[in-house]
Amino acid sequence: MTTNAAQAQPMLRDIDGRVLVVDHLVRRFGDLTAVDGVSFAIAPGETFGLLGPNGAGKTTTISMVAGLVPADEGTVTVLGEPMGPGAVQPKRHIGLVPQELAIYPELTARENLTFFGQLQGLRRSELRARTQEVLDLIGLADRAKDPTKEFSGGMKRRLNIGIGLLHRPRLLILDEPTVGVDPQSRNAILESVEALSVEGMAVLYTTHYMEEAERLCDRVAIIDSGRIQAEGTRDELIRLIGGLDSIRLSGSGDTVAAAAALRALPAIEQVTADRHGLVLTVRDAPTAVAAVVTGATAAGLTLRDVEITRPDLESVFLHLTGKALRD
Repeated sequence: MTTNAAQAQPMLRDIDGRVLVVDHLVRRFGDLTAVDGVSFAIAPGETFGLLGPNGAGKTTTISMVAGLVPADEGTVTVLGEPMGPGAVQPKRHIGLVPQELAIYPELTARENLTFFGQLQGLRRSELRARTQEVLDLIGLADRAKDPTKEFSGGMKRRLNIGIGLLHRPRLLILDEPTVGVDPQSRNAILESVEALSVEGMAVLYTTHYMEEAERLCDRVAIIDSGRIQAEGTRDELIRLIGGLDSIRLSGSGDTVAAAAALRALPAIEQVTADRHGLVLTVRDAPTAVAAVVTGATAAGLTLRDVEITRPDLESVFLHLTGKALRD
């Protein structure tokens, strides 16, 4: 796990089996350093998230990863091949799904997929078979013959993802794919992304929605002001802020005796009382809650409610940056 953006990040070597290695990328626009020493790597079958607010440097980072813009410093390799605006071979391994829709509204869903599949080098029977597979995956098989101008925003987003998947890329790059879609379409998009890692595809996913990063990503890099503030699994990032959960016990009875009994439990770090009952700071609340309820009841507390609160990536972001994720 990487922490403390103020410290230099370790140099990354091109590790055997890694689909993508990003090493100390820097991109400047005049006096603004939009990306400042970003490094990470993604393995096959892994979904890696760049989590940060708008303007954090996510889109600029993936533009360099995809070879759309040059890096001022640092390197990108895809399956061991150097990436840049002039590179051809590594781009064959990438599927890029940009924020802006890249579809033709007058064409049907199938026609859009066929057109882009031909650009990607798919031919005849392979293209027909792959188009149907993708339509099934993104849930648009029943609308394959409809002009995409009649689609909802969410359906267009799903088709956009399908275009990026046609040529079976080794690395799929998704830049904020659920922005501006309804909840049902958003869930359909997330389900489609979840299915990709099962097929061994590496996924680079940018978002400013904490819940998406927690649901989809094996590892997450928290990015702000062009720098990676921390990187690791969800649990590793939670441990940066102590990794402790909270259990609130609401009820009546002998709170003093209950508090004393609960402090003796090995998972309990702190017990405080308020007018509603007790608040416990604990390690791994789901595991500890049974012993907590048993101990409190035995000590004379009559429980009305038990509420567990666990820290999330939003808490980590606030801890690292001093601001809320959507500021």
